[in-house]
Amino acid sequence: MKTPNTDDEIDMESRSMILVNKYVLSSYDFNAGISLMLYQNFVSVIIVSILSLLGVVTTEPLTWRLIKVWLPVNIIFVGMLVTSMFSLRYINVAMVTVLKNVTNVITAVGEMYLFSKHHDNRVWASLFLMIISAISGGITDLSFHAIGYTWQFINCFLTASYSLTLRRVMDTAKQVTKSGELNEFSMVLLNNTLSLPLGVLLIFVFNEVDYLSQTPLLRLPTFWLVMTFSGVLGLAISFTSMWFLHQTSATTYSLVGSLNKIPLSVAGILLFKVPTSLENSASIFFGLLAGVLFARAKMR
Repeated sequence: MKTPNTDDEIDMESRSMILVNKYVLSSYDFNAGISLMLYQNFVSVIIVSILSLLGVVTTEPLTWRLIKVWLPVNIIFVGMLVTSMFSLRYINVAMVTVLKNVTNVITAVGEMYLFSKHHDNRVWASLFLMIISAISGGITDLSFHAIGYTWQFINCFLTASYSLTLRRVMDTAKQVTKSGELNEFSMVLLNNTLSLPLGVLLIFVFNEVDYLSQTPLLRLPTFWLVMTFSGVLGLAISFTSMWFLHQTSATTYSLVGSLNKIPLSVAGILLFKVPTSLENSASIFFGLLAGVLFARAKMR
């Protein structure tokens, strides 16, 4: 069965986690996004390792050869997760969803220069609409925050870089595995395992240690329950996304991924009581529509 592009899968999973992470960071006023990412990835490693030991899923052994090949991709992966956490501290869910469309623009340009892939006029037209909606959305955003927008644009660049780099590294990685393959479960285990030491380092670099030693949240069992649930949910989203990817066509997967932005954005506005205006709402809707047009243009 034909599968969608890697960036479709990455985008669908990351959008689904936006709402979860926004809830943890905002509802509890938790100011340690890297620590949240680290704990979620640790939960994923534990669960996948247990499933692998029980024979439920198949994973490749983590050899030094595989780690050396995969490490550059993993550094980008961690940067992608960290910048997403940082941007969510300042930007509402709907605007993050619209701004993430910029990732598609960067990816399309990267494909053109790195892989000599040419897109037709419909694709470029929808990408242009995405840029316009991002600009108009930022101008009309009542809760505009320059730092948040900066982190989000860095996140878009890293997400596109991850997708483009992954395509180059995947074939090399398969050559150094015992089976000659690298399935999604192995990728989840590989990415999350390698992210742990880098995550610990970043906690010290961004001085989250002081915050963690002082915050009373870590003494609340309910907070640990919510953090653990967010890690389990993130892994569940990843697994269900893989299942859906293999059960449906590339066109359906891509289109559903674009359509699910709409309820996600509406839920983000309603759940977090985001102040908005008619102009900003129109910009958000315009951006979501551009995403659907982009998905349809790629089907042709």
